Amino acid sequence: MTRFVFKIMLVVIPFWACLSCSDEVIEPLEKDEAYSLSFPSYFPEMTFDASGNPVTKNGVELGRKLFYEGRLSRNNTISCGFCHIQENAFTHHGHTVSHGVDDRIGIRNAPPIQNMAFLKRYMWDGVIHNLNEQPISPITDVNEMDSSMPEIIPKLKADQKYKKLFAAAYGDENITGERVLKALSQFMVSMISADSKYDRVRQGREAFTSEESKGMALFQQKCASCHSGELFTDESFRNTGMYYNIQFKDAGRYRVTLDQNDWMKFRVPSLRNIEYTAPYMHDGRFYTLEAVLNFYSDQVEDNPNLDPQLKKNGHVGIAMNPQEKQFIIAFLKSLSDKNFISNPKFAE
Repeated sequence: MTRFVFKIMLVVIPFWACLSCSDEVIEPLEKDEAYSLSFPSYFPEMTFDASGNPVTKNGVELGRKLFYEGRLSRNNTISCGFCHIQENAFTHHGHTVSHGVDDRIGIRNAPPIQNMAFLKRYMWDGVIHNLNEQPISPITDVNEMDSSMPEIIPKLKADQKYKKLFAAAYGDENITGERVLKALSQFMVSMISADSKYDRVRQGREAFTSEESKGMALFQQKCASCHSGELFTDESFRNTGMYYNIQFKDAGRYRVTLDQNDWMKFRVPSLRNIEYTAPYMHDGRFYTLEAVLNFYSDQVEDNPNLDPQLKKNGHVGIAMNPQEKQFIIAFLKSLSDKNFISNPKFAE
C-alpha cells in the first residue's frame, strides 16, 4: 500500500508543480555567485551601493523576470518592460508620455534604462537618489502600474516559480517588497551600454568618418557644457526654454522643490543610444533629432529661468546652420550601441 501511494505521488507532484507555474518549466538555477559588471576604464565610478544589495547572477535573473512581470501592476497587464522596450534602448517608442493601466496616460516621456549604476539621480526631476527605491515610483503611480506591495506580494507568493527564484537569489522563499525592489535594481545595474562606435573609437579599435569627426568637434563646442562626460550628461537640472505644456502640467524640478527658481528645470538626459529613443524631451514633443536641433537653434523661449548656456552674447539658443546640424547628428548616431538593444541577457 505504501509503495502504491509513493508511485502516485511521483506522478501527481510534478503535474501539480507544472500547473502552479503557468505551464512554465522551472529550470534549476545554478549556485549563486557575484555578477560580473564589465565597463570601460574611462567610465565614471559606480554610484550604486552594493554593500546592502550585492549584485548576483540569481538576483539579476530574478530582477529580469520581475521587470517583465505584469502582475506588478494592479490589473496584471503592465510590466516595467511595457514602457521600457529593449529595441528602443528601453524607452516607450512612439509614445510621447508613458501609458499605464486602463489606458491611462502619464505626464512624462519614459526615459531610457541604461548605465543606471553610474547615475546619482533618477527621474526627470531627480526626486529619487537610490536605485533600490526607483521602481516604487512607477509601481505606485496611479497613471502607470497603480499598484502597491501589499497587492503584489500575495500574487507572487502564489506562484511556485517565484518561490524558487527568490530562494535562489536570497537563500529562502520569503517574498518581500524590499526584495522585489532590490532584485529589480540589480537587473537595472546590469544594463550597461558601452559598446557604441564612439566607444570603439575611444578604445582605438575603429575610426570616425569625416562627418562624425566634424560632428564631435561641434558637439564639444555647442553641447558638451550640459551633455558632458562619458555618459553625456552632467545630471544637472536646466531650463532649456521649452514652453510649459498645459496638457501635462509638469514644471519639472519645481514639482519636487516648490522653488520658483526650479520652474521648468529638467534633468539633463544621457545621449547614449539617442538614435533609438524618439520621441525626445520630457514630454516627447519632438519626434526627430533634426527637430530637437531646430528647437535649440531657433525656437528656445527666453524666460527668467533660462539656462545661461542658452543665453550668450545676446543670442537666445544655440547657433547652428543646417550643415552643422547634420554633422552633429552623425556624431550622435555614433553613440548607438546595437549590442545593447539586442542582448538576450536583457530580453524577456
